[in-house]
Amino acid sequence: MSGVEGWIEQAKYDFDTASAMFDSGRYLYVVFCCQQAIEKTLKAIIAKKSGAFPPKIHNLPRLAELAGIVMEPQHASFVGELSGYYVQTRYPEEIEMLGRDMDITTAQEIVHKTQEVMQWLFSLIK
Repeated sequence: MSGVEGWIEQAKYDFDTASAMFDSGRYLYVVFCCQQAIEKTLKAIIAKKSGAFPPKIHNLPRLAELAGIVMEPQHASFVGELSGYYVQTRYPEEIEMLGRDMDITTAQEIVHKTQEVMQWLFSLIK
């Protein structure tokens, strides 16, 4: 998946998966899939601008910086928070702790914000 379209397709797939996880009540995985969707959208922008394969990193603020994107404060704050869910959802002790804090309201808000940020990022690709 080196082309811009491949990254975009995968980002949309991850967002659709986040929606499916929401519908099934697996709220922690909603957040992980939202993080993945934003990550892959940023990598699409990097691929488009550089013509090269994006770096294999998962830090969303760093990817935004590499993409040359300056975000509004509310988007930057959200993306920074969302970035933390990449590593944290990989370790069992973290999964249990985060799962206790994740509920339908929080997951719904994250899905909404992710959709908003993705739409904005997609507008930068065109």
